[in-house]
Amino acid sequence: MSRPGRDDAPDRLYTLTQGRSRTGRDNPFDLVTLVVAESEPGAGMQSEHAAILRMTEFPASVVEIAAELRLPVGITKVLLCDLLAAGRVSARHPRPPAVADPDILEQVIVALRNL
Repeated sequence: MSRPGRDDAPDRLYTLTQGRSRTGRDNPFDLVTLVVAESEPGAGMQSEHAAILRMTEFPASVVEIAAELRLPVGITKVLLCDLLAAGRVSARHPRPPAVADPDILEQVIVALRNL
């Protein structure tokens, strides 16, 4: 698999996404969205798509995937949208912390310091 880097020619990135540079408005992906593979890579699949499926056997964030592929996040999101549309990945947002109230967190910190 080719490992694109920052000095890749723009035409390489254009080819990866078949000319698309942005995702649609219903794009579920942000930097921390967790992506999980729903299938194995298939024969003849684009190498970047196959790499994403191997990488997301366990949940991985969009930013982790982009870093591993050495691709811009925007290009990675386009590739992820392709896989999502094909039913090959699922996307979910991380759960918010169980304790989100800053007052409770402050009380816990104070109690820990008093130990």
